[in-house]
Amino acid sequence: MPSNPFKLLGKEIPKGKSTVLDLEVAKLHTRTTVKVPVIIEHSNEEGPVVLLLAGVHGDETNGVGIVREIISQKINKPKKGTIICIPVFNIFGYLVQTREFPDGRDLNRVFPGTLNGSLASQFAYQFTKEIAPFVDYVIDFHTGGGDRDNIAQIRCAIEDKKGLELAKVFNPPMIVFSNNISKSIRYTLNKMDKTILLFEGGKTKELNPTIINEGVNGTKNVLIHLGLIDGEITVREKPVLIEKSKWLRASHSGMFKIMVNNGSFVKKKELIGVIQDPFGEFKKKVHAPFNGYIFCINKTPIVNKGDALFHISIDA
Repeated sequence: MPSNPFKLLGKEIPKGKSTVLDLEVAKLHTRTTVKVPVIIEHSNEEGPVVLLLAGVHGDETNGVGIVREIISQKINKPKKGTIICIPVFNIFGYLVQTREFPDGRDLNRVFPGTLNGSLASQFAYQFTKEIAPFVDYVIDFHTGGGDRDNIAQIRCAIEDKKGLELAKVFNPPMIVFSNNISKSIRYTLNKMDKTILLFEGGKTKELNPTIINEGVNGTKNVLIHLGLIDGEITVREKPVLIEKSKWLRASHSGMFKIMVNNGSFVKKKELIGVIQDPFGEFKKKVHAPFNGYIFCINKTPIVNKGDALFHISIDA
């Protein structure tokens, strides 16, 4: 069936057309207008509207790399439906490689936003009113914060049946059940009855080829499954489902040596790390407290007592 014109940000995109629109964030004190590019591919046939979103946190460059690669490979050109790409959502943070908005707020903790609130809140409000209502599915790409390195994973709430089904289609190495966080994009979109996948992979300020490849391949699977593009779904192995997990924290401060690969299954009492001082006086071994999969590792070379070291499943 022929597609109707698609309207977004006050602009009409005819069937079979591509366009780039600008979501205006604000004007700087220099009078420079800051704009977020929104790339839209609207096909000739009716179908779902899928949003691929990255850079909510400005220093999470792996997600930006994933959406960039999807555009470069023309995966975002659908045979039916519409694909919207926003490679860099928090343009402020991306420019200076920080997580936050200029007002110091975490953009992913102010949704759905308010018309007259903080800068971050106003931007969230603009997205919630002008883009979110017009999409059906969202894949939101993130990384671990700071030096926390995540194995490629999809996070969804255990009660989100549609999200879990789509997460299995994405086929990441791991699917982590996590509750929706109040005032996050995922929380807001779920309340709007949108299906959203939260991808986590790698850490900040890196372009990890393995993580980017996982994100691209998983997105292709979802787009094929939804009928937006042609192709065959790639399935390697059944994803590991992680229902419960726990952070293993440092018992001492010191130099942190990692003894295990991210994504590994470890057994109780297995040596997984060592904390040592720079003077050669002590060495404290870190053992797995139980059997489980490691799906996030703190890659910082120096840790303080109480720092999170390993995120381990406890339901293996």
